[in-house]
Amino acid sequence: MKKNRWLIALSAIAIHLSIGSVYSYSVLKNPISDQFGWSDKTVTVAFTIAIALLGTSAAFFGKSVEKWGPKKSAIFAAILFGSGQLITGLSLATESLFLFYLGYGVIGGMGLGLGYIAPVSTLVKWFPDRRGLATGMAVMGFGAGSLIGAPIITGLIETVGLSNTFFILGAIYFTLMMSGALYIVRPPENWVPFSKSVKKTKKTVKVQQSLQQLTAREAIRTNSFWLLWIMMFINISNGIMLISAASPFAQSTVGMTATAAATMVGIMGLFNGGGRIGWSAFSDYMGRSNVFLMFFSVQFILMLTLPNVTNALLLQILIFVIISMYGGSFALLPAFISDLFGTKELGAIHGLLLTSWSCAGMFGPLLVAFINDTTGSYNAAFYIFSGLLAVAFVVSVLMKRSIKAFNVTSYKKVS
Repeated sequence: MKKNRWLIALSAIAIHLSIGSVYSYSVLKNPISDQFGWSDKTVTVAFTIAIALLGTSAAFFGKSVEKWGPKKSAIFAAILFGSGQLITGLSLATESLFLFYLGYGVIGGMGLGLGYIAPVSTLVKWFPDRRGLATGMAVMGFGAGSLIGAPIITGLIETVGLSNTFFILGAIYFTLMMSGALYIVRPPENWVPFSKSVKKTKKTVKVQQSLQQLTAREAIRTNSFWLLWIMMFINISNGIMLISAASPFAQSTVGMTATAAATMVGIMGLFNGGGRIGWSAFSDYMGRSNVFLMFFSVQFILMLTLPNVTNALLLQILIFVIISMYGGSFALLPAFISDLFGTKELGAIHGLLLTSWSCAGMFGPLLVAFINDTTGSYNAAFYIFSGLLAVAFVVSVLMKRSIKAFNVTSYKKVS
């Protein structure tokens, strides 16, 4: 059966919307703590395990995704993530903390990692002319997952209770992910898109070229791989730090009410998702390395500015800009990988680079919490992260020079 690449993209979004519900975890914390008497830290551990396993399982399964293909990988992800939700429901019905960590953290976390990378490398191959847009469409769903998931989860908890909520969510997510998985396939070998206007002349649209075609083993030995890892680690650390502290920071800095701060956090999900498709599509024209240079320079200025802002509206605008760039980096990553290392083992390389997410997920929130506990203020954290963004800017300059040097060398070889 002939496949429509836009329906392939829609299938990827269905998978990412489901696993993106992990960003709704904050709406679960108080109900779980209140019902079972578990501390905030105890409940948060499940989320930490899930995010840590997202990156590590993506790295572990990366090679397998290339071997199994997107359909089998996405089906496996649906089984893992769906069953993780069901086990979480069972853990709450039996008040078992062990099952809670196993279901939501371990099994659900593995489903997150596999489900995250399974459709992305395939989309890049279906959209060789618009790599940034393709990956942006996929991971937009992950970023926007909380925007859709949070109100649904809150409504279910109030209506059917905690354990039944997870039983229902498990069925919904499994159905959505399976629907997407069953349609996703790789394009034919050397497939290129034809636009309606050029079909008559048999000319293909312009395809974005890769610098080289490397395996994961070869890519990890290059300087470009580690430069990109550092860039992602700092950008993600900065974004997650802000996500974890946004509400209390806004309340203490500009006097926002808890309700207003909660609304701001919800809107942050919109910019997280929107930034993924907006910045990634923009990178198709501006270039991935140039967009990262802009990310780090702009965020450096904004992070220095935030502690001194006294206007609530301005504070929110600055936070939304940073969060859009946080989300955008996730969409730029697979497109940048295909630019630098080709699509030969994109899934495997993508998985390895997502370990930066696991590290950043622990580093950013823990550092800002430590600083706030020690100093009684978030201000120092913003200045420290500004320094890290300056480092990331230098690293992105080195990346740009590395790409230029490679292009010059390749040109001389051809000549």
